[in-house]
Amino acid sequence: MKLRDPLPELNGATAWLNGEKTKSELVGEKPTLIHFWSTSCHLCKEAMPEVNNFRDKYQEDLNVVAVHMPRSEDDLDLAEIKAVAAEHDITQSIFVDSEMKLTDAFDNQHVPAYYVFDKDGQLRHFQAGGSGMKMLEKRVNRVLDEMKKD
Repeated sequence: MKLRDPLPELNGATAWLNGEKTKSELVGEKPTLIHFWSTSCHLCKEAMPEVNNFRDKYQEDLNVVAVHMPRSEDDLDLAEIKAVAAEHDITQSIFVDSEMKLTDAFDNQHVPAYYVFDKDGQLRHFQAGGSGMKMLEKRVNRVLDEMKKD
């Protein structure tokens, strides 16, 4: 995805955990963070407490959706995905992307990966890797500040 690309439809989930979300629910009122992770990703698990703190801190101002992207056959076990999500307190909606449909729509190749969309559903920031939560927060705040000016 390139900056200003629209949020893709959230189609093709093999399962939804913690409640299903649609694009129409995410676009219009507030910005959205789409966060890709995987059960086999050590960096994802290390970053999860920061992601959860971020989710909780901005819960009134930001939609947060997790996408479980498999990296191997071992990542396809739904019971394991549920167990890891519970263990790491992933309470936001989780799009289980075992067929890589949303991953392909995003043209995403990384976990963890973070996509920030403004309230109109346009991509405003992308980053990948286990560090950089301060940069992510800065970008989210910029989008939130722009929204307040509208």
